[in-house]
Amino acid sequence: MNSASIGRLPGERLHLSHGPIDVVLRGWGGGAQVRRAHEAASTRFRTILGELVAELAELRRPIADGPRVESPVGRRMAAAVRPFSHEFITPMAAVAGSVADELLAAMLSEADLAKAFVNDGGDIALHVAPGETLAIGIAGDFSRGSLPALNGALTVTAEDRIGGIATSGFNGRSLTFGIADSVTVLAANAAAADAAATLIANAAVLDSPAIKRRPARALDPDSDLGERLVTSAVGPLSPKEIALALVNGKMCAEIYRGRGLIRGAALMLRGEALCVGEPRLLG
Repeated sequence: MNSASIGRLPGERLHLSHGPIDVVLRGWGGGAQVRRAHEAASTRFRTILGELVAELAELRRPIADGPRVESPVGRRMAAAVRPFSHEFITPMAAVAGSVADELLAAMLSEADLAKAFVNDGGDIALHVAPGETLAIGIAGDFSRGSLPALNGALTVTAEDRIGGIATSGFNGRSLTFGIADSVTVLAANAAAADAAATLIANAAVLDSPAIKRRPARALDPDSDLGERLVTSAVGPLSPKEIALALVNGKMCAEIYRGRGLIRGAALMLRGEALCVGEPRLLG
């Protein structure tokens, strides 16, 4: 296993990379405080991948089967998906958000920051102190091509109690049962947002000949989804089909918001969108 790579980016950001984990982070505050925070994140990052690899077999087990994990990030992953144990879900559904939360916790344990973010491949852990704000762009519109367009923004304050933003969907990095181009979720932390975004994206689905499905392992031999059928292609959809898929996902998001598991969500498909609980999400 190669060693972790630590580098600096413009805008006082730090870039951390190790295998499949790619993180960009930043802290705001006094110069010494920011340096301490970045050093703490760098130190913690160096061992995370090894810890996850050591527990990978357990982390790929359904949470309902009680996977046994001991690493700090593994415990975060399991805790994040446990409220959703009535659905098929494994701790891997929260891996990126959990890594982001772990690194943010390391930063805050060593430094007094006005605000900070840790972005792990689009799943973001946030810290905003009272009196501060942090602006977040939402890029979830794939209607104009393979790269997402910026179609929303959110200014987070401490009073919002939003500690994490995560996105999942057919155009994301992970496999999905649904067809939403993207589902962006706001929650108390990034791990919870990551898990919920996965399941809401799964719920944004319908039966249509335009949707092709294949066993997950046929697309990714290491997938924790095994032989379950996942979306492999989505052809032309009628306006009615687009609306139905979005409503199905929205119903799931409303249930999670009612249970206090998320703060809000934005679902996007073929240029159409629906919001749950957070009208500021989409422009």
